Amino acid sequence: MPPVRHPFRRKNLSPKLLPLYALGALCLWLAEPTAGRLLAGGIAVALGAGLRAWGAGHLVKTERLVVSGPYAHLRHPLYAGSLLVALGLGVAAGPRALALVALVFAPFFFGYYFPRKDRREGERLAHRHGEAYAAWRRAVPALVPRMAAWRPASAGPGEGRPRWSAARFRANDEDGALLAIALAFGLVALRGAAA
Repeated sequence: MPPVRHPFRRKNLSPKLLPLYALGALCLWLAEPTAGRLLAGGIAVALGAGLRAWGAGHLVKTERLVVSGPYAHLRHPLYAGSLLVALGLGVAAGPRALALVALVFAPFFFGYYFPRKDRREGERLAHRHGEAYAAWRRAVPALVPRMAAWRPASAGPGEGRPRWSAARFRANDEDGALLAIALAFGLVALRGAAA
């Protein structure tokens, strides 16, 4: 098994991400975790991290239109998982941190970041996969999952639906993301223990 990639790679240290890191530090400073908040927030964090891991184990970026696993239920499981993680960290940290997440992170994510990424990724996939992508996009919601798994009309049983792969999970750097999520939750929990 290859080693876990270092989570502090150059792209993660981009100056564009400094406001996000500052927001995280401010949320940690404002944190007032209690056992109940940590439990409730921890459930959301675990669900979000699990959704991200499930998606990363299926994702083959650009080369193939992935419609298996969580991609049969929603188009952006990694973003949806990240939203659950952010919500869970906010709940665990307490009302002041949660309010900051709601007032700063949510408008940035829904007003700028996600629409831009969805448009760029959609254009790239539409160019590469044509009508197959268009049909998937029409049928599968972006962030709120549909209950029944979507299947392409032309696919036979099991066709185009690869299983989760640990190699894809690692290739998509999700091990580093899970490490960062665990570190963030641990810092919130330590803040509670120090209070």
